[in-house]
Amino acid sequence: MRSLIPGLLLLIAMTAVPAHAQERIGEVDTTWRLASPDDRVVVERYDDPKVENASCYVSRAETGGWSGWVGLAEDPSRFSIACRATGPVRILEEIETGPEGELVFSERTSVLFKQMRVSRFLDEEKGVLVYLVWSTKLIDGSPYNSVTAIPLSEP
Repeated sequence: MRSLIPGLLLLIAMTAVPAHAQERIGEVDTTWRLASPDDRVVVERYDDPKVENASCYVSRAETGGWSGWVGLAEDPSRFSIACRATGPVRILEEIETGPEGELVFSERTSVLFKQMRVSRFLDEEKGVLVYLVWSTKLIDGSPYNSVTAIPLSEP
C-alpha cells in the first residue's frame, strides 16, 4: 500500500494542472534559469460570460523551473487587472448585485488550495461594473489585489 501513495500523488498532481484563461495574449521572461523553463509574467484575456463586450486583461506571475512546468509550483499572488469595453456593453444574464459581488473567473495557481479569482460588482449609482482580482490561500489568505471598472454606457 505504501508504494502506491507516491504514484497516486503524482497522478493527482498531473490531473490538477491549472486551467488556462480564455486567451493568452503574451508573456515575458523575468528570471532566467539555466536548464529549466524561466519564470515569467503572462497577460491573459477573460471575457465576461454574462456581459457582452466586457473583456478583462490580467497580468500575473508564473513560476518556472521544472515544478512550474509540470504544474506543481505555487505562483505568486500578485497580479494586475484592466477591464475594457470592446464594443457596446450589454448585460446578457442577471448578475449579482449584492455586496459580495459575483465570482466571474477562477484559475488555479497551485496544485492545491490556491486560486486567482475575478469577482464582479455592480455600482448601480454610477452605472459601472467593477472587477476585482484576488487570491485564495489556505491558511492566511493574500492581501494582494487589483481593481478596475467599466461604465455600462457612455457618459
